[in-house]
Amino acid sequence: MSFVSQLELLMRRFGLNHFGVTPLAKPLSMSLYREWLESGHQASMKYLSDHADLKENPQEFAPRARTAIVVARSYFPHPYAVDERSTPRLRTALYARGEDYHFHFRDELETVARELRARYPEHEFLCFTDSAPILERDLAYRAGLGWFGKNTCLIHPREGSLFFLGQILTSLPVDAEPASPVPDFCGKCDRCLRACPTGALEEPRVLNANKCISFWTIEAREDAPPELRVRLGDWFFGCDICQTVCPWNEKVFGRAKVAALNEPAAVTDETIADLRWILTSSNKELARIFARSPLSRARPIGLKRNALVVIANRGLSQLRPEVSELVDHPRLGDLARWTLARLGGNL
Repeated sequence: MSFVSQLELLMRRFGLNHFGVTPLAKPLSMSLYREWLESGHQASMKYLSDHADLKENPQEFAPRARTAIVVARSYFPHPYAVDERSTPRLRTALYARGEDYHFHFRDELETVARELRARYPEHEFLCFTDSAPILERDLAYRAGLGWFGKNTCLIHPREGSLFFLGQILTSLPVDAEPASPVPDFCGKCDRCLRACPTGALEEPRVLNANKCISFWTIEAREDAPPELRVRLGDWFFGCDICQTVCPWNEKVFGRAKVAALNEPAAVTDETIADLRWILTSSNKELARIFARSPLSRARPIGLKRNALVVIANRGLSQLRPEVSELVDHPRLGDLARWTLARLGGNL
């Protein structure tokens, strides 16, 4: 039985049905990636440029690797449930509505890798889930897992785009037919570009992180400029708009189901309670509660910052007392005063 046939059986056993195999080589999109960096579109994410040389030459960090097994794992519905407290009832990116996939997805890949090591003990099998300097979407495209959409995400006609990507890099040279690239089915559609509230998709397949809601609510360590804050809407962590308006996700998951995801979150007593809890909890408590959640990426101070922006943009005057407690905070004071001004009344 060929390696690819064995791999298909293993993947099916572990429920990982969307995968492909490709030689590990210089990325096809490397020149475009460097142009993107030179334009400053990575914002303050300096690590993206720091790792550019490794991304261009993946054998520099994995010298023996010759082949990449690329695996996609759907996160809608989320496969890794968390307790209720770890999922605030606020508008959060779909991938973050469960435990951090790094904990589980890598374990799933490691289970496959252990089987492969047992069958090919002389070869190396290394697992990565967004934890190595790899242009993941480039590898996935070459492995036949989708095309580069205008929203910069990888899209597959039967899988949509709501999936994680992981890799098993191996020293085993795989003798198989190269995967056929998935054709670009975006056509003339530009829904994603038109739907982005901040204009972060400046042109097809060009995302400027300096304007991106996900950047400002997850990666940024500073406050968004005032003119951009008001366009972040009620997003507490991340953003899915450029994916949930995509016709291919409507086709895969159902138009009504996906359309509902584009609506602002309802303001309820539970929403107010979650925002109040986030503003009044200690950083230590928030770090403990969100330790296994993707929300930990924003750090406790970032979650408080995001809560203030949501409160301002939704006009939640019920939380004025909690916001007022932060006006002298060394990090959040300016944002708290801006929020109070947006809510109206005296500071």
